[in-house]
Amino acid sequence: MTVSYTKDVVSNKGLGCFLKLLLRWRGSVYKLIWMDLLVYLTFYFALSFVYRFALNDYGKHLFEQVSLTCSRHAENIPLSFVLGFFVSLVVGRWWDQFRAIPWPDTLALFVSTSLAGNDRRGRMMRRTILRYINFSMSFTFSMISPIVKRRFPTLAHFEDAGFITGNERQIYSRMSERTPHTLYWMPMAWAGALVCRARKENRIKDDIAMKTIIDEITRLRSRCGSLLGYDAINIPLVYTQVVTWAVYAFFIMNLMGRQFLDPSKGYEKFPIDYYFPVFTTLQFCFYMGWLKVAESLINPFGDDDDDFEMNFLVDRNLQVI
Repeated sequence: MTVSYTKDVVSNKGLGCFLKLLLRWRGSVYKLIWMDLLVYLTFYFALSFVYRFALNDYGKHLFEQVSLTCSRHAENIPLSFVLGFFVSLVVGRWWDQFRAIPWPDTLALFVSTSLAGNDRRGRMMRRTILRYINFSMSFTFSMISPIVKRRFPTLAHFEDAGFITGNERQIYSRMSERTPHTLYWMPMAWAGALVCRARKENRIKDDIAMKTIIDEITRLRSRCGSLLGYDAINIPLVYTQVVTWAVYAFFIMNLMGRQFLDPSKGYEKFPIDYYFPVFTTLQFCFYMGWLKVAESLINPFGDDDDDFEMNFLVDRNLQVI
């Protein structure tokens, strides 16, 4: 899903390295706003047709007065400030969510180097610890990402994929039935208990190594909790509504306010009849594109082009660990 274009802008030689990106469709602003723009222009030209061909002189005069009033008051909407601050907030939150995604590589390094033993029990301990951690992270992903949830709708699907055994699934199910709260962290507790057992069996040579592994498990649990926190606590709805209302109110008013009026009437700012609203269309693309960027980034765990590749992350962790 994530659209990468780093290789296309590796050099800034020429007349602009970003120009080669303008014709892309997937992940582009055109894909986000084309339907809104089509609807907007349809209403705009419908009003223009009514003004030019369907109204008498008195009706045209009223239309012109309404258009001038809308043009004057539309500028009172602080759209740039409200929308700019909102997009900045959303992009910052989007990047923080990416940084909160847990990666098991460091824990795998600690476990493989600190938990000794080439016998079958030693190998099974290492694999089981990382399998528990992987299950806990993947279960967390299924709670926040609909694409992962479709892949693992039940615990039985996790069992089929090799994250847990049948006995572990039954234990986890019984424990989950005792509380309304999610127990995403429980496999990590199992992993911690297995680390302590390895220390008692002297497979982990000292307490410092054991503490290092436990601290890393705790850090991964904290990141999973952060992802669930981002999923549960959103940007306040009232602010999202204010921004959406501001954008749509601005362009609804401009349906009338940006109509080209009869140049013979001598209205200020209307010396020429251009027929097609070129600059209004550009303004619509900029502001509506800005809003659509915020809409697509506010939940980066979905199906949008620039959302995070959560299924890829699940597959990658299974293969690496």
